[in-house]
Amino acid sequence: MKKTALLVLLPLMLAATPSSLFAQANDNQNQSQTDREEDEDEEEETTAEEGEGSKRFWQATVPGGNYMVAIDRISSVSMHEYVLDALLVNEVVIDTNGRALARFYHIGTIADAAASSTGSRVVERGRQLVDQAGQRANTNIHNLPQKSYPTTTHAGMIEYRILNLADLKALYKNVQSAWESGRGKTITVR
Repeated sequence: MKKTALLVLLPLMLAATPSSLFAQANDNQNQSQTDREEDEDEEEETTAEEGEGSKRFWQATVPGGNYMVAIDRISSVSMHEYVLDALLVNEVVIDTNGRALARFYHIGTIADAAASSTGSRVVERGRQLVDQAGQRANTNIHNLPQKSYPTTTHAGMIEYRILNLADLKALYKNVQSAWESGRGKTITVR
């Protein structure tokens, strides 16, 4: 009697085992992916150099230019992420009591974020073509903001492109700290 029950239950147990093993392997894979993403965030280093600035001002020097604002004129500081076409944009916005709105942003692709090998190769090839075009035009196109007239060209909008996401995050922390403390700071991104 026990052998019969065991023979009936054994196929059921074996049938259940692969799916539970698969679920466990999938959980382990998801955890490994999360661990890799956390490691990548930790590994991403900033080239930004911070310093104390004039008592009343926050100043940023970036490859695309310079920006300076009186700390008491800052009305808000934000950092957000959004998708624009096939691009993943991280943006720091500094709003002031005047007419100027400063935007510092980093552009990546959704393929970069997904870490697809095929997508990464396509993106890398696109970067190579942009580099070649920039060399012919004698300019570093990567450092220039991307605008499309009239959609993204507005009076009073000051835009800077940051190539390293870690640098953008450092810039946000720097301006936030200056605004909260009321003390002047500088940041230089190379």
